[in-house]
Amino acid sequence: MSNKAEVNLTGVKQSKGVWLVKVPKYLSQQWDKATEKGEVGKITIGKKQGKTEVCFSLNEELTALGAIGEKEKDGSLQVPRDHPITMHTVGGQTMAVFSQSNTDEIRLEGMVVHRAECRPVVSDNYMKLKKLQIKESTKPQRLSQQLERAVTTVFKPVANHDFNVEYDRKKKSEGKMVRAERQVVLDMLFSAFEKHQYYNIKDLVDITKQPVTYLKEIMREIGTYNSKGAHKSTWELKPEYRLNPCTEEEEEMETA
Repeated sequence: MSNKAEVNLTGVKQSKGVWLVKVPKYLSQQWDKATEKGEVGKITIGKKQGKTEVCFSLNEELTALGAIGEKEKDGSLQVPRDHPITMHTVGGQTMAVFSQSNTDEIRLEGMVVHRAECRPVVSDNYMKLKKLQIKESTKPQRLSQQLERAVTTVFKPVANHDFNVEYDRKKKSEGKMVRAERQVVLDMLFSAFEKHQYYNIKDLVDITKQPVTYLKEIMREIGTYNSKGAHKSTWELKPEYRLNPCTEEEEEMETA
């Protein structure tokens, strides 16, 4: 099966250029709190002394600190609202924005025409927020605790997990494979290659029920391993062993 995926380009001609903006982590956390298709803020674009000034203003209802950490006792700490945006050039790079739907359709939304960085206005409130973030980041993710008695309300450890049992079963099953006579294996291989031109080693093991090392030893004599190209990681018979040998030009005509 091919891993290639088609990209929907129908909206490219109608789409406008997009901005690639770097924002603080706390700001993206506040955006996640917004309702679906809800407004998270407004961008204002103006001019000051001949220079373009861009600013993002966060919606007031999203300034509550719930997504960052514990609130202060007085409840006065909030996320900054105003964030000046510093514009940068793309710098000769070609960048695009893609989206993926619930049906795994990949769509090209537009080309990046501006890079920007969104920064908060430094204030006492912002410095308190940074202090809280640092405090939260230093908290250990896991804590050890001494138990006075055995815990019986959670999952108990098992001697062996299911995937380990399945692996051991397959390993024993392969180990029981007995080498058949060489001519018998050759007959099975030739019969298989009459149906299809390419096989990976796993399929050949399933067909012949032979150990992998023994099977590869035989295939090196009668076959060729494709390490690249359209049939990568597969085996095929050498031309002199094929029942109906054909040239590469004939193969291209058949697949055309």
